[in-house]
This record gives sequence, C-alpha cells and structure tokens, in this order.
Amino acid sequence: MTTTTDAGTGTEQTAGPAGEPVGAQTADHALRPHAEDAFADELAALAAADDRPRPARWNLSPWAVATYLLGGTLPDGTVITPKYVGPRRIVEVAVTTLATDRALLLLGVPGTAKTWVSEHLAAAISGDSTLLVQGTAGTPEEAIRYGWNYAQLLTHGPSRDALVHSPVMRAMAEGRIARVEELTRIPADVQDTLITILSEKTLPIPELGTEIQAVRGFSLIATANDRDRGVNDLSSALRRRFNTVVLPLPATAEDEVDIVSRRVDQIGRGLELPAAPRGADEIRRVVTVFRELRAGVTEDGRTKVKSPSGTLSTAEAISVVTNGLALAAHFGDGVLRAGDVAAGILGAVVRDPAADRLIWQEYLETVVRERDGWKDFYRACREVSV
Repeated sequence: MTTTTDAGTGTEQTAGPAGEPVGAQTADHALRPHAEDAFADELAALAAADDRPRPARWNLSPWAVATYLLGGTLPDGTVITPKYVGPRRIVEVAVTTLATDRALLLLGVPGTAKTWVSEHLAAAISGDSTLLVQGTAGTPEEAIRYGWNYAQLLTHGPSRDALVHSPVMRAMAEGRIARVEELTRIPADVQDTLITILSEKTLPIPELGTEIQAVRGFSLIATANDRDRGVNDLSSALRRRFNTVVLPLPATAEDEVDIVSRRVDQIGRGLELPAAPRGADEIRRVVTVFRELRAGVTEDGRTKVKSPSGTLSTAEAISVVTNGLALAAHFGDGVLRAGDVAAGILGAVVRDPAADRLIWQEYLETVVRERDGWKDFYRACREVSV
C-alpha cells in the first residue's frame, strides 16, 4: 500500500496493491457484488426490451421482474439466467404483492433462497438491493426508524441535519424497496415499529414534530426462518401487514442439482477458481445425501434413515461443493472428486458430535456402502469420519 500526491488537487491518496485509491474499487473487485452489479447486463437488456406497464418508480414491469428471476430468452436473443428455480406462481405472487400496498414476507426453512430472492427482487425493481436491515437479537429500534448524529444533536439540538436515516426511512423517501432479513430474530418491541410504517406508510418523527411519508414505489421485503418460531414470533397485528409467501425446498433432485451447479459456477467464477471438469457426479452425490438425510428415507423409498439435527439445506450443499472445488483446484489436479467433498459433508451432517455421528455412520454403512458406483465416495467418507 502506497501514498501518493494527486497532481491536480494536491491531496494525498492511499493506493492499494494494484495502485488504485482505497475505496475507489469498482464492483468488479468486490468479493460478492450486489445483484444489480453482478447482473447489470441482464437488467439493462430486460429494461430495453420491456414494453409493458411499470408501477411507479419501478425499473422493470412485473413481467420483466419475474423473467429476471425465473430466466428466459428475450426477442433479441439475450439469455436471462434463472436466479430462482421453483414454482413460477410463487414468484408471480411475490412480485404482484410488491406492486400493491402490501409488504412481502418470504418464509421458509433455512437454505430455501429467501435472502437470494429478496436481493434480486429489490435489484430488479429498484436497482438497489442495499437498503438492508440485518435482523439479530441486538437489532435496535434505530435500525428500522432513524437515529441521531449526537455531535450535531448536542451542538444544535434536534434537527433534520442531525437525523441519521435508516435503510427503511431512505426507501420510504426515495420510493424504493427496503429489506429486513431474519425478522423473527429481531426483538418483538423492535419488530412492532414496522406496524405504523406498513399500515399508514408514515414514519413519525416526534422530536421534530413532523413525519416522513412513503412515496409511491416504496415497499418492504422481510425474510423469516420458520424454524425460529418461538424465538420472537410476529404479533398478529404485524403479520396482518404482510402477504406471506412460503418458499419450499427444491421439489426434485434434478432441480436441486441445477441450483447447486449454477451457484457453484457463479461463486467459482467470482473467486477465480478453475471450472471443475466432471464435477456433476459429485454434486449429484452431495445433493442425494442431503435430500435422503433430510427426508429420512432413501430416494428409492426402500430404506428409512435417521435425520441429523442440522438442516442440510441447499445453501449448505452449495458451500460443501464450493469448498470441494477449492480443494481440487489448490491441492489436487483440478478434478472434483469424492475426497474433496467428504470432509465438507461430514461437517454439515455432524453438528451434534454424539448423536449425529452415529446417524452418519449408520447411513454410511447401510446406504452408501451398498450403493453401486459409490465405493470411492464411501471410502473417502470413512477416511474423514474415523
């Protein structure tokens, strides 16, 4: 890292390893670009081809937003890659909800692409997926409403200049989509600050005797994990303000393999990992193991198996395969093999060292060991399970 003086301004700039000013890097350098940056070409092509009515301040029509998520081919031959693999009606209901005055709640078990869908909906509609509140047990009310610049507050008292706008407040003022992740992780009293915002489309600022009224185009997408029931359940008053869409697990193994393959390819390109030739077999094996342990029965329906304590979601399958791809690239010959994914599967399955390990060993001996063409997979899993 070096420091130089700009000849035009006389100011010093700190440069990173590539000689670029720190903070001036483009989306090309981001480890995980925002959806609107990663798929900018597709969004631009859709906007150019989209001749259907658009709601106020929407970048695309509802039809184009659904096409962006589900994929398709435009009249000029541009291929729109699928961002979500699942029932079309689910996407249509979600998009239609955002075109009304209702907020959208995406509900599902972990790994059903709730955050992914939320991000892409905001990117396609508003061109900005960054108006985000990440829900945790420590999320304060200010994260949803507004905060204060205390230096300004102490010097000049309450004023608009002293206000620190939350992502939700900005979305209301600009007519954009706000996102709230893991809504049921947020304390109940903080959750309820959304009631007035969603019902009256107004955010009161009593300290200034004024309010922020949402302009047309504003809406809110929240996600919630239905395994978090009982943590901070939504009040009935708040739940009524949402239209709830349940995102299911992939219906078939083929769908799940397609999802994992696409995401691993995208992540691998972002990490500049070489493509893994003949990796499809290992992806299918990982997906098969996860689906069988998740369902408690083998895919042919003949053998019942015990389910471990973990969720074994599609997102975890993507993580296992991506890690295996990195192992193959950096410590192997670049070909994704059973040994590259075995340790990742063990880590995903065995969350409870006592109970889950017994379940995994029983599954290996009664199912994997007897399966034709899986001998190498069985040996690799046994080696890391010892």
